[in-house]
Amino acid sequence: MTILEQTLAAIRPADPGALAEARAHHDRLTKPRGALGALEEVAVRLAGAAAVNPPPMPAPAALAIFAADHGVHAQGVSPWPQEVTVQMVGNFLAGGAVANAFAAQVGASVTVVDVGIAADLVPAPGLMVGKVAHGTADMTLGPAMTAEQAVAVLETGIAVARDLVAQGARCLVTGDMGIANTTASAALICAFTGQDPAEVTGRGTGVDDETLARKIEVVRRALRVNGLDGPGASALSALETLAAVGGFEHAAIAGFVLGGASLRVPVILDGVIAGSAALAAAGLAPDVVDHCVAGHRSAEPGHAVALAHLGLRPLVELELRLGEGTGGLLAHPLVCAAVRVMHEVATFDSAGVTEKEA
Repeated sequence: MTILEQTLAAIRPADPGALAEARAHHDRLTKPRGALGALEEVAVRLAGAAAVNPPPMPAPAALAIFAADHGVHAQGVSPWPQEVTVQMVGNFLAGGAVANAFAAQVGASVTVVDVGIAADLVPAPGLMVGKVAHGTADMTLGPAMTAEQAVAVLETGIAVARDLVAQGARCLVTGDMGIANTTASAALICAFTGQDPAEVTGRGTGVDDETLARKIEVVRRALRVNGLDGPGASALSALETLAAVGGFEHAAIAGFVLGGASLRVPVILDGVIAGSAALAAAGLAPDVVDHCVAGHRSAEPGHAVALAHLGLRPLVELELRLGEGTGGLLAHPLVCAAVRVMHEVATFDSAGVTEKEA
């Protein structure tokens, strides 16, 4: 059995007993029922994922930033040159990115993983190399990667999740870096949800109207070339869809999510890249969604579509469109607070507080 097969076999849905116990527990706490809104949903979700109430504290957190380049960049979908991917990886490793600042704020570790950058990197502390190619192929001409490459990168993501949990992480946060990766994300979201590219494709790093129109047409062409825009699209497996229009970082994040779920460790999803990758992960193992928390909703229109399809409610909405794991990191203290309530807040009985009359 392969690593991917072992991981998929280990993923279980939320435990119904733990879910029921967590809901009942919340109702006994010294507050009006439902007074903590979405935070109550988070605590119950984590109890179900861990199969125990109260759930374990989701700390410390570990951020993994998966980095790769995209062949579709040649279609003029981004104003940023492709070498920015490797330059930003250097910035992550030097501690100079927004993700580093946010990770320091919440006490999260940062690991950068090269799964397909179009350059060879010098070994450095905090860098893992799982490169399968120097960027994906141009998805407007055919599949972005082979099925074998997709499996290899999925298993890299699984291995990173396993390593970080073995090192003590009790919550995983998804991060990404790859110029043109919002184009691949839009294609994945269209493929998995059936939405039209014009409704899903956004401005990414801030493209102008002309580039946005080109980007939408590029997504449309990629779907058509790979047989993902017609009646036959549903016949393609999640793995085939991921290989056709995904990026290496998408495949790695999907594996990372699957790896966390298989270990019953919660995964906080970042923005549109993570959302599209989670669609692929859910296509491979539907129960994986029970182990995910949507950290935020980004400004990219496709992200809201992906979250709705996954049935996930974002914790914050700050019009972020950076990636890197920034939105997921900002949400981590909220996730911790939701669980801390379950551990530390007294019940009406234990505190001697009179409940409201029925």
